[in-house]
Amino acid sequence: MTAALDLTADPVDLTAALVDIPSVSGSERPLADAVQQALVTAAPHLRVVRSGDAVLARTELGRDSRVVLAGHLDTVPINDNLPSHRTGSGADELLHGCGSVDMKGGDAVLLHLAAALTEPRHDLTFVFYDCEEVEAERNGLNRIERELPEWLDGDLAIVGEPSDAGIQAGCQGTMRVEVRTNGTRAHTARAWMGSNAVHAAEPVLRALAEYVPRNPVIDGLQFREGLQAVRIEGGVAGNVVPDSCVVTVNHRFAPDTSVAEAEAHLRELFAGYDVEVVDRSGGALPGLSAGPAAELVRASGAEPVAKLGWTDVARFAARGLPAVNFGPGSPTLAHTRQENVPTAQIRHCAEVLRRFLGAS
Repeated sequence: MTAALDLTADPVDLTAALVDIPSVSGSERPLADAVQQALVTAAPHLRVVRSGDAVLARTELGRDSRVVLAGHLDTVPINDNLPSHRTGSGADELLHGCGSVDMKGGDAVLLHLAAALTEPRHDLTFVFYDCEEVEAERNGLNRIERELPEWLDGDLAIVGEPSDAGIQAGCQGTMRVEVRTNGTRAHTARAWMGSNAVHAAEPVLRALAEYVPRNPVIDGLQFREGLQAVRIEGGVAGNVVPDSCVVTVNHRFAPDTSVAEAEAHLRELFAGYDVEVVDRSGGALPGLSAGPAAELVRASGAEPVAKLGWTDVARFAARGLPAVNFGPGSPTLAHTRQENVPTAQIRHCAEVLRRFLGAS
């Protein structure tokens, strides 16, 4: 039986209801069924379609602009943190549970508004998608972009990722490369007959330790870059000089740098070494200066900050939409056993978006 969700309820109560429907990546169907049923029942003003275990809904009012509001339905594996529960009271009340921060609090805000805003000033598209917490090729937005690309078009995208109820605009790009050194095997008792590939990685590590990252200001927001070794692999046995070593490096780059430029920079930094790119995703520029994005900033009443990290806002930015992260909860608590979200932040996000999207 499909669980019933009340989209007219307080968004805090709705968050608890969403948390209590387990939806680990790849197992979102029960939650997607509940979301679809609730939207069809409570939001007859929306056109609702299904794409795998993603649910999409939109107004078709002929407004001059369209805002896309997106949230993923999946969570990381449960860590003895279900069902939901609450602690504290009033302004200090917290809602605990797997996915409460990442990102069922944000989903609840969007679902609540989907039912409540029957005559918004912008046309609205709501995208509740699957498999965000796993490898990028499984992300439900890929399938939607292939099969229903027009559902991702608009003038602004708001992704309900946790942002401490503030606007985090744009995002960093990310790239992982493997830097390989080679040597010659030998018995360690006769080490002079070999060449140690682990020792040969020392200049790579020194370059990383001495690296000075850029901290550019883009659209008035301070971005920070980084370059870090995240893994070292090398060695054959306790008595063998290793003939291969791989240093895996993660580069976080500001969104004024393209993926191609980031790759060229790393190849220049590690010139003379075998460098293989194993993962890459471009960043997203803030784009807050005009149109609906500027309206959202005014409605929030707070100064936006740069998003330090990668989120699906980059997918929307690649389609030409300014995109921001705006949702309740601290990103530092995402994926932790103690995951919890201040209930006041859930209500605040709902109020800001209600004020921004408003009534026509």
